Amino acid sequence: MLERLNQAMEHIERHLDRPVDAGELARIAVTSEYHFRRLFSALAGVPLSEYVRRRRLTVAGAEVVAGERTLLDIAVRWGYGSAEAFARAFKAVHGVGPGEARRTGAVLRAQPRMSFRLTVEGSSSMRYRIVQKEPFRLVGRKARVPLVHEGMNPAIVAFVKSIEPATRDRIEALSDQEPAGVVNVGDGLADSRAEGTELDYWYGVVTGADVPDDLDAMPVPAGTWAVFETSGTVPEAVQDLWRDVFTQWFPSNPYRSRPGPEISRTRISADGSRVDAELWIPVEPVAA
Repeated sequence: MLERLNQAMEHIERHLDRPVDAGELARIAVTSEYHFRRLFSALAGVPLSEYVRRRRLTVAGAEVVAGERTLLDIAVRWGYGSAEAFARAFKAVHGVGPGEARRTGAVLRAQPRMSFRLTVEGSSSMRYRIVQKEPFRLVGRKARVPLVHEGMNPAIVAFVKSIEPATRDRIEALSDQEPAGVVNVGDGLADSRAEGTELDYWYGVVTGADVPDDLDAMPVPAGTWAVFETSGTVPEAVQDLWRDVFTQWFPSNPYRSRPGPEISRTRISADGSRVDAELWIPVEPVAA
């Protein structure tokens, strides 16, 4: 898998001056575009589109400093419709505009070429199981919130606090299958998974019961789920588990992610410092 990802990275470099085709990159990596974008973001630490933008402006920065082409020619070559648009993008990455960089020899920022290598760390193992689930409903309350990769998400905390205790009790009583009890669900997240992008957050349960009119509901089709378990500190344990699933488990197992809600079931200790958690990720087998 890593070798195929590196072939995709080489393709990016050979075609930096063209619009990125995530579908073509996924074909090179022999996976789905959906999974490729998620795997890339987890491994690289930045969304695919952001990495390509930084690489283009790194090469463009060298051309600006060289002074052999006009700024407009450089802008057009790297896909910007005007010198002004190029200047804005250039400054966002380098901290100075291209005109200033050419005049003063300012210090620029470079995005190095990325490649992926396997690193073996420690001797710990991941606890997981593969589950086949029949169709079910996700029932509860949902809100549109920004994505936060590290630390508590203030928008989620405020949303959960806004749900009346009686409503929480009614939601929990509807749970009748795995994962049992109240779950936290992320759905509708942009492929980039960039910090601050919005997603649908659900405070709800997995059920086959009838849905009360005053609650939100989403049907989820039958499918395969990879279920991961962890224990640790709040909230790092769950966030680290999500990272490890994409950076360690997927590259070494014959599965890829598929569209669908990502479900976490958490049980927090009385003092609020530790958590036992399950993470349910929708997956599909990779053809041999």
